[in-house]
Amino acid sequence: MSGAKSEMVKRALAAYNAAKSRRAKIGAFVGAVSEMPDEPSHRYEFGPFYLDRGQRVLVREGKLVPLTPKAFEILSLLVQNAGRALSKEEMIHHTWPDSFVDNSNLSQHVFQLRKALGDGAGYSYIETIPRRGYRFTQDVKRIDSSNHATGEAVSATPQTTHFSGASPPVRRWKMPLLAVATMLVGVVAVYAFFARDRIWPPVPPSVGKVMLVVLPFENLSGDPQEEYFSSGFTEELITQLGNLEPARLGVIARTSATQYKDSHKDIRQIAKELGVDYVLEGSVRREGDRVRISAQLIQAKDQTHLWAQDYDRNLRDILGLQSNVARDVASQIRLQLTPEENARLANAPPRDPEAYEQYLRGRYLWNKRNPEAYIKAIDYFQQAIARDPGYAQAYAGLADAYALLGSSWSPSIPRSEAMPEAKEAALKALQLDDSLAEAHTSLAFVMMHFEWNWPGSEKEFKRAVDSDSNYATAHEWYAYWFASQGRIDEALEQMELARKADPLSLIIMADTSEMLSYAGRLGASEQEARQATELDPNFVPAYLCLAHSYAGAKEYQAAIANIDKILALDPDDTWAASELGAIYAFTGEKDKSEAVVNRMLNHAKNQGPIAFEVAQVYSALGEKNRAFVWLEKAYEYRDGGLILLNARWEFRPLHNDPRYGDLLRRLGLPFHTP
Repeated sequence: MSGAKSEMVKRALAAYNAAKSRRAKIGAFVGAVSEMPDEPSHRYEFGPFYLDRGQRVLVREGKLVPLTPKAFEILSLLVQNAGRALSKEEMIHHTWPDSFVDNSNLSQHVFQLRKALGDGAGYSYIETIPRRGYRFTQDVKRIDSSNHATGEAVSATPQTTHFSGASPPVRRWKMPLLAVATMLVGVVAVYAFFARDRIWPPVPPSVGKVMLVVLPFENLSGDPQEEYFSSGFTEELITQLGNLEPARLGVIARTSATQYKDSHKDIRQIAKELGVDYVLEGSVRREGDRVRISAQLIQAKDQTHLWAQDYDRNLRDILGLQSNVARDVASQIRLQLTPEENARLANAPPRDPEAYEQYLRGRYLWNKRNPEAYIKAIDYFQQAIARDPGYAQAYAGLADAYALLGSSWSPSIPRSEAMPEAKEAALKALQLDDSLAEAHTSLAFVMMHFEWNWPGSEKEFKRAVDSDSNYATAHEWYAYWFASQGRIDEALEQMELARKADPLSLIIMADTSEMLSYAGRLGASEQEARQATELDPNFVPAYLCLAHSYAGAKEYQAAIANIDKILALDPDDTWAASELGAIYAFTGEKDKSEAVVNRMLNHAKNQGPIAFEVAQVYSALGEKNRAFVWLEKAYEYRDGGLILLNARWEFRPLHNDPRYGDLLRRLGLPFHTP
């Protein structure tokens, strides 16, 4: 790594570590709380529910409510702290100590809890605290029995301790608690098997393809810090399987598969929700330089265990191990591999163990999708490359991290530096292995989003989807290429392919909503965005899509209501602010619109990243000269938003101005009106 690049990453890492110190303080506080002695009873009542922490059961009026272990932990934490706002950091640290888990994982479990508790059906149990976390809003009574330790019967008139919560009166019921709890533990497995409450609607099976999901392999090392290894092994196996015979085999993407980590759903339900024919699951145990993999393949329609195998290898042969698993799975589902595919699987090269570890750590962080994680991921990818200069996947990971870092709201490394770094890394990866769909996709993204090289980016997107038609990100970003050219129907076709590969991805749902709004299908756009908000009530891009759809339909009050939700979660969101300013302009509230844009300018440390959004507001205000001044600044910054200039309704007032046509010509875009 050159001296300049090293200093660039060091500066970014310093910013990352400063942010990390705050989380460390929170972790110390939560750790202290978690080490406090539990109450003698571990039992609580709220509304119609009875919760027993000792027996790990939740009961509603005598009927067991099935919960995953993590969901139960989160509910217990909320109940014990009823009335108190808990930060997301506290809750994540308590539930997943010493593990890397992002906010979306917590949101998914809270969503499950709300479904299980029946939030919205006369009661509201878990309140979202914008930009912070959650609070349990019901009154809670702790059942206190001095005879609990001896196993004697619980008093019929137990002493209770009140916690401050919200106010519907608690309905009390009585039951022989120890006897019933014991009975409930015995029937929990049977009840859970027959439970059929779905969080997500089922995805129809893909016609003409055998569909497979690789569930997250369980980490059996005994060390939560090794979670990155099992997670990385799962992702690499998904890639291996996805490359086997893409026209015949569809493999669900990591994002959707991860939703079932720690889930106790049965195979039939998972298969129905994802639309798959087969489920591959297993475990990873790593001890020093040895790794042991256990895997089993299950046919979804009748839950038949078709095949199971244990593999024990040296870590240097990890690629060969993954190839063996992939080849065995292919044999079981009767794929007809070509001689070239068989040769590739049989001749997997040895891999430097330390380089492989650094690569897995980098991918683990990259999947968190935030600027801090990208910086740390870049460091790990560079360490992997330093150990193994021929490691094509590490270069592809480096390209991915730089590309998304350069496109983030507040890049730690400037866009003008990050995007060329992404291109250089992608080209190096393809020089080493031209079949890597990830590298073709990152290269296409830089060419489209930063260089506005339309023929070059189209060629790379085609190479990406040809190399791996199961790679959801390639289809997702290719959709934006088609949208930029005014080919919205083809953009929607790509988004549909992305959805089939990754049916539970929130960002793909939001991007699909965006494409539907450009197609004028505003009702379908709203429905798609709402599905994302149901899965994660704090997912900002979905609310932005809702606002854009409502504004396009001139339902401005509904649009403003959704923007208010975004600004409550993140007051500094410039996209939401610009959308609000444009809406005020179109409703004739010029003073409010100008106040919005002035506030954006006053708070901006660097005007380049917000130039496109400022131009959007001035265009809506009809101030064409100002709008073009800021569009020129966006052009100099090479803002990626410019590729959708034709699609955005806010810029329609500029369409008849000669300067607009000149800008399109310089961008290489055809003129079209959605």
